[in-house]
Amino acid sequence: MITKQELPQRETAGETAFRRIREDLISGALPPGSKIKLEQAKARYGVSVSTLREILNRLTTENLVVAEGQRGFEVSPASTRELLELADLRILLECHALGLSFTGGDLEWEARLVAAHHKLSSVERSLLAGDSSRTVDWVRYDWEFHQALVSACNSVNLMAALSSVFDRFLRYHLLAESFRGQPVVDDHRLLFELALKRDHEGACRMLTRHVKNGVEHVQKSGRIP
Repeated sequence: MITKQELPQRETAGETAFRRIREDLISGALPPGSKIKLEQAKARYGVSVSTLREILNRLTTENLVVAEGQRGFEVSPASTRELLELADLRILLECHALGLSFTGGDLEWEARLVAAHHKLSSVERSLLAGDSSRTVDWVRYDWEFHQALVSACNSVNLMAALSSVFDRFLRYHLLAESFRGQPVVDDHRLLFELALKRDHEGACRMLTRHVKNGVEHVQKSGRIP
């Protein structure tokens, strides 16, 4: 018998709205620098203006939204400076998490990593073959792969910080509107192989190159000021 405590928890309207707004900010559906009109957002996300204000104030802590005092809220602008800062922060956090994960990882961790890389490489093959409809899947599986790499770090706070930085870094890739192609596939394969060998130094070098090549790709798109 399932007790009340065992029943799955449903998202509240506010939690659903927070998740949807955050996804729209990262995907670019809410473009950088655009005004967030509360009455329009109220209809779009199905919550009250007061709840919207709470959500948007919460998102200012991740620098996804800018509060303009009495004038309301604006989507944070995109800039080369922030892109470079996020890249450095991601390398710092993810390399540290890789070291902890490689030390603490067990057979279950290896199984998660193998499964995550399998899904990612499958989608990447489709993208290389010209199936652009799999881009949304790639975004999800890319994060799942990087999350699997560090999932044995045994630090909830580190994972939360890395997730926030990863998403904000991903926003720039989605603004670039193009898949990096074979080089990113090769990066992921090498990261996977180095992780299974527990080669922390090699994985950090590979990750650093992976992130910096991503920055260069975004900059070449010409879509970031």
